Amino acid sequence: MLWTEELFKVKKPIIGMLHIRALPGDPAFKREDTMQDVVAQARKDLISLQDGGTDGILFSNEYSLPYQRKMDFVTPCAMARVIGEVMSEIRVPFGVDCISDARATIELAAAVDADFVRGTFSGVYVGDGGFYNNDFSNILRRKANLGLDKLKMLYFLNPESDINLDTRKLSDIAKSLIFKASPDGLCISASAAGQEVSTELMQTVKGVSEKVAIFCNTGCKIDNVTEKLSSADAACVGTTFKYDGDFYQSVDVKRVTEFMDRVKEYRETL
Repeated sequence: MLWTEELFKVKKPIIGMLHIRALPGDPAFKREDTMQDVVAQARKDLISLQDGGTDGILFSNEYSLPYQRKMDFVTPCAMARVIGEVMSEIRVPFGVDCISDARATIELAAAVDADFVRGTFSGVYVGDGGFYNNDFSNILRRKANLGLDKLKMLYFLNPESDINLDTRKLSDIAKSLIFKASPDGLCISASAAGQEVSTELMQTVKGVSEKVAIFCNTGCKIDNVTEKLSSADAACVGTTFKYDGDFYQSVDVKRVTEFMDRVKEYRETL
């Protein structure tokens, strides 16, 4: 049995993405905006995701565009405030992702007692934000120093929108990463949020990662979810849960419910 089934109490769990609105210091956070409004929207999305039946929640600063490789302190502080204010209403396992800053992700997880984290913890990439190198030796030592032995780590194997400068096949990278870092999960992505991940690519990675949970990280929709879960062990779902499937909208509980009903039907066949 994979750890995902033990933590989420179901096979093929669906992690609902809770995209926190722009935070102080972010270009999209205007002078008239308030943290009270950010918290209120996060609470609404949390209720919609949970009432719709998602198995877990992943808090991320999705609207902090463009993302910082080394965050200003205010960002994880603001995320911790949001999570702290809604903590009493969280009914499922939850995780955090301080996008593009692995160290901040680990430290935020320690502050809010998260069950899991997702992030770009390894690899060398180039993209719109420039060149960045991830030192997983440093990250894993910080995790150990903070006593986060039970914290599950979901590694981006191929982050959205950026090019991996490692020219090895993705399956070879997966094998090497498993040997060196013992990741709990590997997230397989397409080229952008909401874009569909190749089923064949997930099958290839799963073939060398039997004991590691494979996550369909982008593009999982109601009309392809059963296909994706046939190759993946779990999925992170965000955009398709929004009104009209629009990244910039809030979570639509009706869309979540319909999606999760399809997943529950599929689970009955397993």
